[in-house]
Amino acid sequence: MCTVTFIPVNGRFFITSSRDENAARSKALIPAAYQQDGVSLLYPKDAAVNGSWIALNQNGNAAVLLNGAFVKHISIPPYRKSRGLIFLDIIAHAQPKYYFSVIELENIEPFTLVLFVNHCLYECRWDGKQKHCKQLDECRNYIWSSATLYAPAIISSRKNWFSKWITETNSPTQEIIFNFHRFAGDGDNSNSILMNRGGKMLTVSVTGIELDNDKGIMQYFDVAEKKTSCTILEFAEQFVQN
Repeated sequence: MCTVTFIPVNGRFFITSSRDENAARSKALIPAAYQQDGVSLLYPKDAAVNGSWIALNQNGNAAVLLNGAFVKHISIPPYRKSRGLIFLDIIAHAQPKYYFSVIELENIEPFTLVLFVNHCLYECRWDGKQKHCKQLDECRNYIWSSATLYAPAIISSRKNWFSKWITETNSPTQEIIFNFHRFAGDGDNSNSILMNRGGKMLTVSVTGIELDNDKGIMQYFDVAEKKTSCTILEFAEQFVQN
């Protein structure tokens, strides 16, 4: 998994993730608030390992996970810990970027982590041997596609779809962004944003976080059931004052 977009709109920020998953994997639980290390986190839960791929912290920080780093790697299990659990450890921390720099990742499968921390955007990657982290411009639009599922040429095409769509879209809302995640493509279902490869590997959900100064709204769309849920997390007073 997966496909991720980051879109700033008039002081608000939208982080949206299409989760591509093996159809045989256990169905995820819809977003809910959980306590971790004394911190309230809002996220959909992967029922298989209790981890997640997108989450919002009560302090206003948000993060999303993609499998793989820069290129498709050969998976060699067993790994020491699930990436989805590592992900929750990082976003639960008061300083997620710092924690990524110090957390032990030996024998953890490669991943990409998009962090939005204190209104700063970071792209953090673990390639199986070393960490890479760079700060991005939070005033720009971005799209990421998992290196484990999409070849470089397909990733490039998806960036072109996104660029064209964002140019033609004025002040997108979460609903409009969801439409991109559901319908963008060139007719090739195996590589569309809402992908389906013979019913075996497919997009199972779309999750979006809308960040304002005092709260975050998480919308979740279950592709199979065509159901949407919406959950609001009010940020801690300290974050609101800052």
